[in-house]
Amino acid sequence: MFTFDARWCRVVYDDAMATIKKAVRQTVSIPRRIANRVRSLAKTQKKSANRVLVDLIEAGLESKDSQRERFFAIANRLTETTEPGERQRLKQELARMTFGE
Repeated sequence: MFTFDARWCRVVYDDAMATIKKAVRQTVSIPRRIANRVRSLAKTQKKSANRVLVDLIEAGLESKDSQRERFFAIANRLTETTEPGERQRLKQELARMTFGE
């Protein structure tokens, strides 16, 4: 018969545990070629396809956020500069960011 003594056990609570959110189940249809690439990445990285998808989505969201920040930084520079050549260059850069090449 075993007896357990819980005096040695202590609970550690840190900020990381406080920020963990409950996962939400989401069904998404993706093209076969992308699904194949995700499975291939998962295999080479030794991760689940779900983990690879989450990582890719997070990277994409971070990329969009940085593009947005860059856009507003350029827009602010445009409003602050008085040099005509610089204003034209900034306008062209904003147009490329907005409408593509």
